[in-house]
Amino acid sequence: MGSTGSKGISVAIDQNEYLGAGVGTVDAVVTVEASSDLLLAATPQERVEILIIDCSGSMGAGQKFEGARGAIVAALEELADGTHFAIVEGTHTARSVFPADTPSVRADRRTRAAARRALDQLRPHGGTAMGTWLGQARKLAMLHPGAMVHAILLTDGKNEHEEPETLAEEIKLSEGMFTCDCRGVGIDWRVDEVRSISSALHGTVDIVKDPANLAADFAAMMQNSMAKAIRELTLRVWTPVGARVQFVKQVAPSIEDLTGRRAESGPQVGEYSLGAWGVEDRDYHLQVQLVPAAPGREKLAARISVLAGEQVLGQGLIRALWTTDTALSTRISRRVAHYTGQAELAQAVRDGLAARKNGDIAIATAKLRRAVQLAAESGNEGTAKLLRGVVEVDEHTGTVRLRSHVDAADEMALDARSTKTARVRDELPAGAHSAKTARVRKEI
Repeated sequence: MGSTGSKGISVAIDQNEYLGAGVGTVDAVVTVEASSDLLLAATPQERVEILIIDCSGSMGAGQKFEGARGAIVAALEELADGTHFAIVEGTHTARSVFPADTPSVRADRRTRAAARRALDQLRPHGGTAMGTWLGQARKLAMLHPGAMVHAILLTDGKNEHEEPETLAEEIKLSEGMFTCDCRGVGIDWRVDEVRSISSALHGTVDIVKDPANLAADFAAMMQNSMAKAIRELTLRVWTPVGARVQFVKQVAPSIEDLTGRRAESGPQVGEYSLGAWGVEDRDYHLQVQLVPAAPGREKLAARISVLAGEQVLGQGLIRALWTTDTALSTRISRRVAHYTGQAELAQAVRDGLAARKNGDIAIATAKLRRAVQLAAESGNEGTAKLLRGVVEVDEHTGTVRLRSHVDAADEMALDARSTKTARVRDELPAGAHSAKTARVRKEI
């Protein structure tokens, strides 16, 4: 529909702005893109990395603890020199094990070697209280006001040594203080429990079945963290009097419902934190409810702004134009349709797995059959592949059956990665040079 921006940030709106008589629901996909110019424009910020290693007794089984220590070392090797870092031992309590006498140290050859020696002294013992671990990370973050703080949390078990309310409260207190990527090793942890941490703290969640693969995963997470250039971007949404934001969802590269995180910042203005950013682009699905107008009338449904602090870096407009021409009003934006399907896919996977866990085979089969169909239609090959670990698909008849035996790690991987979306596949117009050209085309 159009694109505006500056200082490395562009905002593009994709929608069908035409509505039928009496219709008041407006859908739009907002693409926010940060270019390499953002790195040049961003003010260098102090960085802090907090590595939280599960040291509970269960980590002593197999090669989990050895793999975890190797993963921390691999992450430290990716740290840019001068980055502050700390290592937290997580059991039924939490303590900073490196450095022991100061909140953090700057990464260099000497401190990395000292950190490895401290890791060698750790032994599995005690229980699991992830809220307490987050509390310790938050205390460290508070000692670096204004810094870009990122944590990696590794666990192998359930949060058995504190009440669920304690974890929920610690997550809430940590929002805005630091971002957190979470990993579960093995199959004895709960995806929904760990996802509650990563989701609220703008991070990722995944399973690492084999401890030997932890090092590569931790190195990749640290590389991604080092690539972030700005501590936080904010999506500001203004709507006219009488309009209401139904929802705001990140829909690419993964689904994250931001609706409940709205912070009121003025009359008809709400803000949504987008977390830390590097050179990347993300898509957001917004739905606004308006009072319908007469055919031929046009209204501004929403004004979208992207901010760093109070500085507006990019803006876009969502419009509504009423018409009696059904050829216009019934057309659906390809991006809106695509991401609506991706959201349905993620929900079908979750519902299907929940039904399977509860022994409701009929519902599980129906939901996962629908998930297989949606994954194929949208080109989400990642989810399609993961689904085949849980269901059998007859290529000739299309029949979908639950597998009689499902590897627990495969089921957890499907659950953890169910929110990852496939980008909409652009059809480039003649003369176009990139997908970006198609993205900003006016679609009516």
